[in-house]
Amino acid sequence: PRVMTVATTDSGGGAGVLADAKAIVRAGGFPLCALAAVTAQSTVAVDAVAALDPAVLRAQVATTAADIGLDGVKTGMLATPELVATAAEALAALDPSEEVPVVVDPVLRAESGASLMAAGGEEAYRRALLPLATVATPNLLEAQALAGIDADDPALLARTLHERHGCAVIVTGGHGRSAADTLCDDEGLVEVPGVRLPRPTTHGAGCTHSSTLATLLAAGVPLREAAARAKR
Repeated sequence: PRVMTVATTDSGGGAGVLADAKAIVRAGGFPLCALAAVTAQSTVAVDAVAALDPAVLRAQVATTAADIGLDGVKTGMLATPELVATAAEALAALDPSEEVPVVVDPVLRAESGASLMAAGGEEAYRRALLPLATVATPNLLEAQALAGIDADDPALLARTLHERHGCAVIVTGGHGRSAADTLCDDEGLVEVPGVRLPRPTTHGAGCTHSSTLATLLAAGVPLREAAARAKR
């Protein structure tokens, strides 16, 4: 399956489009990309961010889709509200009959704590991108920001975002009391169990998870099975 990552570079290679591409290949897909921004980034800090022209982002998606075609898409770091809106416009322009699954990883901060989204990004996600998503994969902190609820309750957050925006939601388990992911879709809530590894090297985990999920969905794997395999 042809899987596009609409995201940003990480010069250290642990996250961003390089992590996405490695995960897509590992899951059996062919990686394509549309860059939103470029970062100077290591495992511990983000030293610089340069957003690209939104018209260039739009053209990358349209040109690739018209020639090669897309079986799945994931969005990652988009840097600014304008780029979030542009990504949404580009994805909305895809042929609806092809029913391309879209995984939205709403990247707001790096694992180092550095902000990766300009002010207004949360509202741009709510207004433009989440309604287009097949599934969104926020971590606990991102889910709290998007839902506007300061509660350490992934089930509440997943259900709230699903009801508001219509997409399935997986609140990933990296930051909560439990290591399990929490999935809410039209069938209800389910926990996706997993193990919390005793190590600090989690940089890029969200990129890897969402890219694997997008590749499995692009291959036709049902959502709940894909969520379990991506968690593993």
